[in-house]
Amino acid sequence: MKIIFPVISMTIIFLSCNNSSTTDVVTTVKDTAAKQSFFPVTSFLKGEIYNLRADGINPKKYITINDHTDSVWLKLEEFDTAFYEFLHPEIDTANLITLFTENSFLDQSINAFTFTYDPTKQPLPDSMQLQRWDVYINPDDNKVKRIYMVKQPGNNKTLQLTWVSKQWCKITSIVTDDAGVSKIEKEEKISWDF
Repeated sequence: MKIIFPVISMTIIFLSCNNSSTTDVVTTVKDTAAKQSFFPVTSFLKGEIYNLRADGINPKKYITINDHTDSVWLKLEEFDTAFYEFLHPEIDTANLITLFTENSFLDQSINAFTFTYDPTKQPLPDSMQLQRWDVYINPDDNKVKRIYMVKQPGNNKTLQLTWVSKQWCKITSIVTDDAGVSKIEKEEKISWDF
């Protein structure tokens, strides 16, 4: 009896020590994962493009260069090239977590939850053209209202994408000269909400 009591006591102490630390580790891992999960922007955009194809909608593309605008119907087979630049790299938690951080807040001026993704360190690697992005979500129905992305493909060029869910998107090409002066080179607005 004298031997059983110390053995049981030690077992209980040992198990309670182990359980406490396991719980703390699991909680820490869950908290870290929850803090660093990115909105899957690329999957969202691919879903919107898929819906356009499935509905058989040919969007109208407005191209503006030097204040002159022309329009053309965008064919289904041209979707891959029209949107390619903003579908790469894949934006999700797995591949960009070390390069970007997420901040979120409720912006009452535009009635949207705003998720901003900025570089964790500057400068980004030379191979990373994506510079930042924002996701705006309607707080009433939790649906994406808008996505904004900025890429720098090189040659003093910046590409900006504004994607308004289920309505239109606009790709703006901006060039910066050697003096640091920026100007809009071209705007392409693709509309599918007639």
